Amino acid sequence: MSPQGVLRAVIALAALLSLPALLPRLQAERPGPVVLVVDGPDVNEEARAANIPFEEQLAKYKALGVAGVAIYERGLSGWAEQGVARYYSGADLNLRYPQAGFREGWYYFSGPDWLIAQIRRNWTIRLQTLEFAGTTWYGAPVNVGGFPTGYDPALLERLKAEGYYIVYRPYNHPYRTYAPEAIPPQADALVFAGVDVPGNPKKLGEARAMVAGRPVGWIEGTPQEGFSRLTAASPVLRLFSIRPEWQAKLKPGEVADKFVLAARERGHQILYVRPFQDFEDTREFIGRLQDGLENARVGFGNPAPRDFDLSPLRYAALVGVLAGLGLLAFGYPRPFGPVIALGLLLFALAYVRSDFGALLAALVFPALGFLERRRGMAAWAAAAVYSLVGVVFLVALGSDPQSVLGLTPFKGVSLTLLVPPLLVGLSYLPQDWKGALTRLWGYPIKLGEVAVAFVGLAVLALAVLRRGNDAAGALVPDWELQLRAVLQDAMVRPRFKEIFAHAVAPVALLLPWPAWLRNGLLLLVVVGMGSILNTFSHFHTPLTISLFRVLNGMVIGLILGFALVWVVRRVWQWWSR
Repeated sequence: MSPQGVLRAVIALAALLSLPALLPRLQAERPGPVVLVVDGPDVNEEARAANIPFEEQLAKYKALGVAGVAIYERGLSGWAEQGVARYYSGADLNLRYPQAGFREGWYYFSGPDWLIAQIRRNWTIRLQTLEFAGTTWYGAPVNVGGFPTGYDPALLERLKAEGYYIVYRPYNHPYRTYAPEAIPPQADALVFAGVDVPGNPKKLGEARAMVAGRPVGWIEGTPQEGFSRLTAASPVLRLFSIRPEWQAKLKPGEVADKFVLAARERGHQILYVRPFQDFEDTREFIGRLQDGLENARVGFGNPAPRDFDLSPLRYAALVGVLAGLGLLAFGYPRPFGPVIALGLLLFALAYVRSDFGALLAALVFPALGFLERRRGMAAWAAAAVYSLVGVVFLVALGSDPQSVLGLTPFKGVSLTLLVPPLLVGLSYLPQDWKGALTRLWGYPIKLGEVAVAFVGLAVLALAVLRRGNDAAGALVPDWELQLRAVLQDAMVRPRFKEIFAHAVAPVALLLPWPAWLRNGLLLLVVVGMGSILNTFSHFHTPLTISLFRVLNGMVIGLILGFALVWVVRRVWQWWSR
């Protein structure tokens, strides 16, 4: 058996051994159960506008199927607005009680015993005590209106008795303490308020004791400084929400579709809903959301953290990746192959260190099928098989609870679209590369070839710029957004770059193009193969969803490609008459 044959056998055996390593993740990432949680301050605002109690307004949401409510940690000013506490500046109190001894520039408050006890427990700042007219006032030399004061224990007791899933939202503050008692025992999950977590940046060690062991919500698209370090010993739940200003621009059905997609295809478990201005729109939104979840077979209930143990069989994937790297070296004229393979290995080690195996799987395997010089659609089939084998290695090596939650995203997303076509392009170098460079230098440039080259580069640049879920909106036309919505309702929507690449494959491989043009078209196909690995590198997407996305892209792309081949042949026949 040739060295290439031995390496292919090693790759095949490693892939078979690596498949069981995917089972723990598959079992952990089944969609649901999910819980609908409504924003407490928004409900309170509606209640005040309607002049009814908060809990009466909240009951309307429970009747719609919303099982949870988010309660924020209150600031002192919030209690004063509600009438629970009194809070004034020393100047105001001096105008009222000039003989009481209130200090100018200080701030004073009074309240019920339970609130004062929470304040004393939650604040590090020292307070002055002043007795006047039968009231105990507490003074501070700074404005403490925004200082965290905790929660209303009686309210949480009533909500818990009503069966609500309670999300508590504490926030960071430089003058707060981090005692475990600061978190209400009724809280089912924590979701930090603000752009950073409690204790960030210098008191995370103290804050860990406050949150340890409690489920914590990870808000997609809203990174909070210090989250990963604070929650290292806490179970994490994925949370999806939409900013109020964005929601205001959408229809109820559009918002519902986004929530369904998040639960079905991205594994979100806490669906954090906010009301529309019109309650009837809110009713429609929640109804559409529930119907969509039921149609997607996503169940309701208390979400459980998705944790799993890594299988030791995952290390078989590393052997397969190294064998693939060796096979890559045979695809180039000497001495380039070993140099390219060694360069890739050193780059991966320097760029991602211990995760080098997953990165190499994503960069090497999309190119392997096109380095073996097969004819016709056999070249596409070989590239697709190698890419899917690379997927097995990528997922086996790169999947852990942190990456599946989205806390440690795959490093090298752009490279999966740039490096594979570069590797295939380098394979086009002839053995006599010096002579080839000389001929290339003297090659007569044609306007048509330049135009085709610019089109290919533009397509490649567009694929890179539109990678991921955060691509610039200006790059996606309205008609494509509408088509995406239609496909999303009908199936697991494939990525357009993969549809395009698989459609180009029959055109490039079955029509009699000049070699330079066929090779250029094949580079676009390689981008699609790289996109397959790119799809699976989004570890927070369930494996089954990514698989159906890739398979749908292949099927739709090949159908379009074979149809385009038929059209081009008919046009050539007509033109040749």
